[in-house]
Order: sequence, then C-alpha cells, then structure tokens
Amino acid sequence: MTDETTSHSTRLPKDDSQVAGYQDRLIIGLTGGIGSGKSTVAAMFAEHGAGIIDTDIIAHSLTQAGGEAIAAIRAAFGNGYITGDGALDRAKMRGLIFSDAEAKQRLEQILHPMIFEQAKARLRQLQDKPYVVIVVPLLPESRTFRQLVQRVLVVDCDENTQIARVTGRSRMAEAEVRAIIARQTPPADRLRLADDVIRNDAALDSLARQVAVLHQNYVKNAKQ
Repeated sequence: MTDETTSHSTRLPKDDSQVAGYQDRLIIGLTGGIGSGKSTVAAMFAEHGAGIIDTDIIAHSLTQAGGEAIAAIRAAFGNGYITGDGALDRAKMRGLIFSDAEAKQRLEQILHPMIFEQAKARLRQLQDKPYVVIVVPLLPESRTFRQLVQRVLVVDCDENTQIARVTGRSRMAEAEVRAIIARQTPPADRLRLADDVIRNDAALDSLARQVAVLHQNYVKNAKQ
C-alpha cells in the first residue's frame, strides 16, 4: 500500500432521511472478506483513538438470548432456529441461508434495519472521536451503509490466508470456509469500491504501519 489514496466514482448520493446529521463526520466504512483481518485492523485504529463500530458485534447482540431480533426471527423461521437458552442457532441458520436465498433475504430484512439504527445510535455517542470506523462485512451490498460513510477501506489478503485464519480460530472445515468466500463479494469488486486498501498478508508490524499511515490521513481529512 502506498501513502496515497484514490477516490472512486461509485460513491452513492446521500439520502437525507437515512443519514441526516452525519454528513459532517468523517466516517470510514471498513470491509473485507471473512478472515481478512477486519477486527485486527479495527483494534489498531482504536489504539490510535478512532471511534469503532462493529456491525458483527451489533448483530451478535441482537441475536443473543433476549436480543431484540429474537422475537422476529422466531416468528419468521420458527423455534427450530432458536437455541434452548433463547439465542439464534447460528450454525443452523448459516446452513439454511447458504442453501435458501429467500431465507437469507428474510433474515437480512429483519437484521439489517436494526443493525443500521444501532450503528447510528453509536455514532451519536462517538462525537468526541476524530473520526469513526464502521466495520461492515457486507458493505458492498449495503446501500444504506455506503450512503453513510465518506470513505471505503478494504482489508485484502490471499484466499489461502483467509482459510488458514478462519479454520485456525473456529470449528469450520476448510470446505465450509471456501463456500462462504465463494458467496461473498468477489475481491476485485470489493477493491473497485475502495478509497483505501490495506494488505494483510504479512506480519502484524506491516499491518500496524499501514494503519498508522491511514490514521494520519484520516485525522488530516477530518480537520478539513
């Protein structure tokens, strides 16, 4: 990665009804494929003082026992997709939405508006931060989040690296990880959306240097 960043022509027009009150904030949309290192990158930005909102964390909160989305998920999919303690059965739901596009859409229609509203509420709590990084794995597919952010930062790495990371940290088999990657936005399409790119194939010190450069750029941009 060089210190220079480039702008792209795919920025969506702002929908005032969705993003009113946030246009004057520097909001970075951080995205990347599974196992690319989004959480690690976000943690490094947090160490520099950036505000961090992770939509995966929001989604887990919504679908844990007693979470706001549980009643709607139960109504849409039945008790079979809720665990005994009242949380979403993530493994079972993952299996369903991989094989059923309509079910995937139904789940997204429940979760995505809730995630977006909670992200905006969190933004209001981060007014003192120089800029905010919102981690959105599905940013390329999410028009609402793409309207909210001012810049898109993509974390990119080799597919074999993704697979090694995910199988190393979870119980997923390699075939399952490959299936997830195949259903995500292709890397080339993600990179076409990017204003900034971080390569995460090397050691952590290389990653930290790239984050430090971007942090300085973002602080400078936020003051303009």
